[in-house]
Amino acid sequence: MASKQQYYGTGRRKSSVARVFLKSGTGQIKINGRTVEDYFPRNTLQMVVRQPLVELDVSKNFDLLVTVKGGGVSGQAGAVRHGITNALINYDESTTVSTKKVEAETETDAANDTSYRRILRRAGWVTRDARKVERKKVGLRKARKAVQFSKR
Repeated sequence: MASKQQYYGTGRRKSSVARVFLKSGTGQIKINGRTVEDYFPRNTLQMVVRQPLVELDVSKNFDLLVTVKGGGVSGQAGAVRHGITNALINYDESTTVSTKKVEAETETDAANDTSYRRILRRAGWVTRDARKVERKKVGLRKARKAVQFSKR
């Protein structure tokens, strides 16, 4: 019965949004009905998507069903990574005994803690990357590029 349970995580990056459903399985990742290799043909983007699973060494333990929309391929890959991270944190926190017990630990125990949240936060994938494209301003060529100033 535990294998039927699934965990959810939302990921965002630039203007992309990813919904990630995580359940125990064999390591399959389906993104909008396609495999990772089909959806993200570049190896760097495939690596970005798999980073949280590789960091925790659980890439063969879970099946992932992902729907992603908006933005370009790089933003979508970042959104999927963020969503996988959030889903893994939801999985880990539902399986641990008590969060108050974790808070009551001493500093030395906290350094040796192997909770998914701590490991993924240390890697820098838990917080959303809020950088977006800056809008073009009136009178400028791009967001900040202006016509060259001429004194005379």
